[in-house]
Amino acid sequence: MNIIKRAKAPTPKFFRMLRNIGLLIAAIGGTLVAAPIALPVVITAVGGYLAVAGGVLTAVSQLTTFEEAFP
Repeated sequence: MNIIKRAKAPTPKFFRMLRNIGLLIAAIGGTLVAAPIALPVVITAVGGYLAVAGGVLTAVSQLTTFEEAFP
């Protein structure tokens, strides 16, 4: 199964929930990084880590399918 078919295939309910949580985490991280006020460096760094972690969680969850990899 190539990556396009895998992304379009149905996603199990648990991984849809994880995908949405990942989107939320990425949005919070992006908000912290792009805040219009000066934030401490630690908070900006945590925002970057949250954005990356949320993106990875979202991508992995989206590519999980019902089909078995090895028939």
